[in-house]
Amino acid sequence: MTTATNIDATAVNTIGWLSAPDTTIVVPVYQRQYRWDIGGCEQLLADVRAVAGAHETHTHFIGSILSSATTTVTESGSDAAELVLIDGQQRVTTLMLLIAALHHTVLQQPEVAGGAELATELERVLVSSHGGDRTKLRPHRAWADVFESVVLDRREPGDELRDSKFDDNYAFFRSQVPPEEVPRIWSGLQRLEHVAITLGAEANAQQIFESLNSTGEPLRDHELIHNYVLMGLSHGEQREIEASFWLPIEENTGESIATFWRHYLVMSTGREIDARGGRAVYDAFRHEFPRLELETLRALATEWRESSAVYRVLLDPSRAPDPELARQLGYVNTFGRAMYPLVMRAYRDFARGEIDRGALIETLENIQTLLLRRTVVGLDTDRLVARLCRARERGAEALREAFARITPSDERVRIALKFGALPHPAYVLGRLAGVDDVRGLDVEHVFPLAPAAQWSGDGEREWVDYSDDEQNSHRALADSLGNLTLLEPELAERAIDASFPVKRDTLYSSSAVPMSREIADVVAWGTPAIAERTSRLTAAFLEIWAKPATVMIDDDGLTPILDAKQRRGWPRGWEREFSYVEYCGEHWEVYDVKHLFDRVFKRLWADARDAVVSFSARRGGPIFESRAWNGQWHELDESHFLYMGWDSRYMLTAVQGVLEEAGLASEVSVMYSYTGAAMD
Repeated sequence: MTTATNIDATAVNTIGWLSAPDTTIVVPVYQRQYRWDIGGCEQLLADVRAVAGAHETHTHFIGSILSSATTTVTESGSDAAELVLIDGQQRVTTLMLLIAALHHTVLQQPEVAGGAELATELERVLVSSHGGDRTKLRPHRAWADVFESVVLDRREPGDELRDSKFDDNYAFFRSQVPPEEVPRIWSGLQRLEHVAITLGAEANAQQIFESLNSTGEPLRDHELIHNYVLMGLSHGEQREIEASFWLPIEENTGESIATFWRHYLVMSTGREIDARGGRAVYDAFRHEFPRLELETLRALATEWRESSAVYRVLLDPSRAPDPELARQLGYVNTFGRAMYPLVMRAYRDFARGEIDRGALIETLENIQTLLLRRTVVGLDTDRLVARLCRARERGAEALREAFARITPSDERVRIALKFGALPHPAYVLGRLAGVDDVRGLDVEHVFPLAPAAQWSGDGEREWVDYSDDEQNSHRALADSLGNLTLLEPELAERAIDASFPVKRDTLYSSSAVPMSREIADVVAWGTPAIAERTSRLTAAFLEIWAKPATVMIDDDGLTPILDAKQRRGWPRGWEREFSYVEYCGEHWEVYDVKHLFDRVFKRLWADARDAVVSFSARRGGPIFESRAWNGQWHELDESHFLYMGWDSRYMLTAVQGVLEEAGLASEVSVMYSYTGAAMD
């Protein structure tokens, strides 16, 4: 067998590889900046804990690390080996930050078991053997000083105020690993393994890097979920779960299996999941189902399969048990699938006999009303479904109130319909006309969008004789409710370029659609006729798409705190994220998540201390009994301190979590500023 001459690939123990005394690991200048966020750190720590708690023979594979070997001359004149990282910088840097956090805890907490010996082992990974003032890992020089100040714990005055991924991730590890757990985490770290790929002088580093990172299609969220569900089961158990549950789920959802899992998780968690890039759905699944023992898995998979059967009906409403439900589900599909999490929950409740058919139809009608009215008045229809799912958990009345809160009022809709373009015209006109199936009809503009010079609204004056103001007023109303109707295709084709009297006498009067035949009674068509018809149809519109009758106020653009958007840091030039924050009826001039984090924790420390203590104990921060490491701290009292160094996503998650713990999340909302909204 022929062997490779320019590539050496070896499975190695990661800590042993990092600890090699004669090796320095160098990040080349072309590498991107360190980017891992708290989510990646959480996953790494979870993996280390898992392998630490497994059988002593178990290890955890962290992938491959690609480097090239080189030699440099030290200050003493001796040769020293260096490994130049080509792929693996993010993982190696994060491991170093975790080990640095353990090292400093051991040094500052002498009661840690095996302290002196453990400190020496940890230091061997971190510190270069060619000089105790340099780290084993040498980042790009642009941020090497920041990295080394964190790892060697030698920050200068004022460094505690800086924002960097090194500081944030180090602080996260310090907070999450208490002194008594350090030996266990170190044990888990020693079970990490990777494939070390070292290139020879003649190897093409870029080509190999691209082969490792770009070949083939990356696993999608639902494929990762599939692997996660089956991983760890015996072959027989895998076949059982695959045949009894996974294959039926695939059959029910087809090409929509990825969106099924996202919608299912929104339904079950009541949290929005951003599916734009990354592995958000898979990460949410792992967070929701952290342990899947076989019996637990069988119970959960039964629910997943049941929900997928419901999803199949949503995708194809003709499968519904009666025509009215099929019609209502088809109406909902007019607006896309954004509301599927709520529809799936309502239909599943109906299928289980937990609600009756009338309650299901009420929910479907309220969904249509909400989306249509918000579109009519120009309000965003995104990021609504999670809060409605949370309301549904509290009962039918809570859901009805939630709909009412974010459904625009009759007055706002009436004004918008008077002058604005009608959204989803075929759907709206069909329901106004009492036509169940509009697929055989065309939307007709009574006054045409592009009238010919000879067009006339009364049979006397032609379009060219209209004044500029008259023409502009007609054009402004061309897409409005009062100027639209439905016509059979053969009649609509003949209506092109025809003046109103011709259409009135020969086309509209011949239509089978009552809405169109009514227009045949109008003498002349112009802005007064359009306004009169708009007023009449608007009254019917407000009856069909009626807002739930409650005393709640209209939505004013506030976003509930649980639906606030998680962002990674702040862009350059960014000034303010929020215009203001509503906190339990109070108006707070708080302009970004960092200041909101600070104010919420300080306020709850005074008003709901038990909830803060409980939340912080379970999450490992951000409240500590001492300033446990260098960084930005705020004092809550003489023996409790709030650490302020998290990244923006972690801070928002902490704010949401502690408000839920205190039972106040539903009473806190944010108003995004123009700049904050543009950050998406």
